[in-house]
Amino acid sequence: MKHQESFLKAIRNKIPQSVSIIEEVASVLEISYDASHRRISQKSKFSIDETVRLADHFNISLDKLFSKKEKVIVEKTIEITTMKDMLEYFKSSAEQIEILTKNPKTTLYYSAKDIPLFYFMEGTILSKFKAFVWINLLNNNQKKVSFENFVIEESFSEYMQKLKKVYEKTIVNEIWNDTTINSSLQQILYFYEAGLLSLNSANALCKDLKRIVNLIQEKCNNSQDNFSIYYNELILLNNNMLIVTDQKLTMFIPYTLLGYFITDNEESCKNVHQFFKQQIQNSIPLKKSGIKEQNLFFNRTIRKIEYYIEKINSQVDLHF
Repeated sequence: MKHQESFLKAIRNKIPQSVSIIEEVASVLEISYDASHRRISQKSKFSIDETVRLADHFNISLDKLFSKKEKVIVEKTIEITTMKDMLEYFKSSAEQIEILTKNPKTTLYYSAKDIPLFYFMEGTILSKFKAFVWINLLNNNQKKVSFENFVIEESFSEYMQKLKKVYEKTIVNEIWNDTTINSSLQQILYFYEAGLLSLNSANALCKDLKRIVNLIQEKCNNSQDNFSIYYNELILLNNNMLIVTDQKLTMFIPYTLLGYFITDNEESCKNVHQFFKQQIQNSIPLKKSGIKEQNLFFNRTIRKIEYYIEKINSQVDLHF
């Protein structure tokens, strides 16, 4: 019973020495003292349901039950095919990240293949557009309505605002490169060319992207200590996110457009933490750089947005 012995040891480490592990397990599993005693003395085994229940209660990673280091158990976010699923996704994401970032010294690392979704939490036209894109790309059976006729529930904005507040009170290290903005621009162009986005809306979305870029540049130039952005031109980014607290590291690995695998496997998270540090060492710290380095990056990004604006508006005749 090597695995059960390791699991019991992990539980004992989670409770004060003065507390009876037999009584604690009996309480959590809602079983008798004798039944709990048989499990603690390893005369009987925990069922799978009991193991999961105890792991959830004591916040124990089930990775500890595997002897092979290459095996990692992950949690995953819910699958999204409807607006209801999306609302549940953002609700659970907000609650989970809020718990992880309660400590004011919590640090978030983000490898920004795309613009981090936290920037789309302002309740602007881009917030609605991103929801529109996600639903259309995640559900092939979604009825094709135009962006202008697309409606989102008020609670969607509520959960977005909660995520935004969590992000703003956390120490953030973002790594960007010249392709980070590409996905958002291509989505605007695609839905405009598909006839599902009006010219006015396309221009408004590009304008809102400029606002986000200008906002980030402003954050680089204020005295705010909890935000840093790095420009990396050496590697492709992947939207990985790592949250570092005093107690543990938690990694979020994307596997679909919004889907993430989540793990707090100690060894894996430490490796990713070290990799983030290496990326930062090989990046230009835009907040600490001079105006020249900042302007080179942000001006390139603005010029890319202006290129798409020209491309969209040059197609006006094709839509009549």
